[in-house]
Amino acid sequence: MSAKGTFITFEGGEGCGKSTHIKLLASRLEELGYTVCQVREPGGTASGERIREILLDPSLSDMEPLTELLLYEAARAQIVTEVIAPALQDGQVVLCDRFIDSTVAYQGFGRGLDIALIEQLNAATIGDCVPDRTILLQLDAQAGLQRATEQTGAAHADRIEAAGADFHERVHDGFDTLAAQDPQRIRLIQTASSREKTQEAIRAQLADLFEGL
Repeated sequence: MSAKGTFITFEGGEGCGKSTHIKLLASRLEELGYTVCQVREPGGTASGERIREILLDPSLSDMEPLTELLLYEAARAQIVTEVIAPALQDGQVVLCDRFIDSTVAYQGFGRGLDIALIEQLNAATIGDCVPDRTILLQLDAQAGLQRATEQTGAAHADRIEAAGADFHERVHDGFDTLAAQDPQRIRLIQTASSREKTQEAIRAQLADLFEGL
């Protein structure tokens, strides 16, 4: 990639702990002297956050899968242009909660949309911002859903969380397939019994990119 910084994406199903481990990793990298930019998809910009509200709104359960896909891609185009590309050009470490692999797993494997189409749209929205490394946190799909909704309760699940057990199993299997296809970039980590062990495994998979990690 032409950018000077390092681009790390975190992927996985619901409740796998991405946001927690991004914060832990960011803290350690900042201790080592790196400048870190933390972002999430969809969101991270004014328009992206509005799109996020639409995508997660449980009252919009009749949204067409293609509409869903295009909204995700629209949010991504905005955050890449407005936040990710400038941060990388500035030499920062960008840690992103979800990126192109989530779109393939959720809208491709989960919703059944054409994966070739998704990959074309992904390529159009990211330009040169290809992840240097992707951390895939895997957790049993049902256990992840329980964890994701334990605070608000299943009755208050967002539109994606409420998509059904079969959907989330397909997403889980989709992530496994992607990891098998690109093991150099995508490093699959089974979520360990403790947060500390999982974070240790994450850092081991990134040690070659960051001196001192």
